[in-house]
Amino acid sequence: MSLDPKVSFLVAGVQKGGTTALFDYLAEHPGLSLPAIKEAHFFDDELSVDWRDPDYGRYHALFGNEDGEPARLRGEATPIYVYWPGSLERIAAYNPAMRLILIFRDPIERAWSHWKMEYARGAETQPFAWCIREGRGRVAESPDTPGFHREYSYVERGFYGEQVQRVLRLFPRDQVLFLRSEDLRAEPARILCKVCDFLNAPRFTHVALKESHVSKDIDYGALINQADRSYLKKTFSQDQHIFKEITSITFD
Repeated sequence: MSLDPKVSFLVAGVQKGGTTALFDYLAEHPGLSLPAIKEAHFFDDELSVDWRDPDYGRYHALFGNEDGEPARLRGEATPIYVYWPGSLERIAAYNPAMRLILIFRDPIERAWSHWKMEYARGAETQPFAWCIREGRGRVAESPDTPGFHREYSYVERGFYGEQVQRVLRLFPRDQVLFLRSEDLRAEPARILCKVCDFLNAPRFTHVALKESHVSKDIDYGALINQADRSYLKKTFSQDQHIFKEITSITFD
């Protein structure tokens, strides 16, 4: 007996929210099949997939040939899916029964961590304070996807309320699991029990603590300051109210 070859669950958000640690935990589960590398970037692929008639063979090939092996649930982790335009619609068209795991981090801390990542790898050269204010114009003026940007979306990816509203327009609430990255870090065994129950998979017998993608120890020019925090708190305030109403998650 074999399972449906379709991918049945996704860790679909958010970037810099603990998705790598969650992927690393789930990759060790004997009942789950995940690709060798995190972030398949299939449903946000604007270049090599014809979304009028998508070929899912390349996607399924990421999971290898499991003939003769015990049937396992297929899943992957690409955090941009919850943010990138069209990704969720493509996922729903591929598998309406898809189960989505969304793990969230304080949007201010997420923005700061995102900026540090881009700065450390040389994709960003401007200071954080400018990026979250004037620099948002780069996102609005993005030539191919106005209002969205893969690198410079420090603020835009933090509007969680908008994102979960979009998710729940496409998927039933019982197919979505909302988590906090702080809880995964503090209580991994408890959170992984929730994930396994959500996926109808056996619980882990042992959980070894993981810490993934720690920021590089370099000179970032300046630390995030209180003015930046206050500005971002005000920017996210209304959206955070929506997010709390839907998920009951807060970051206070």
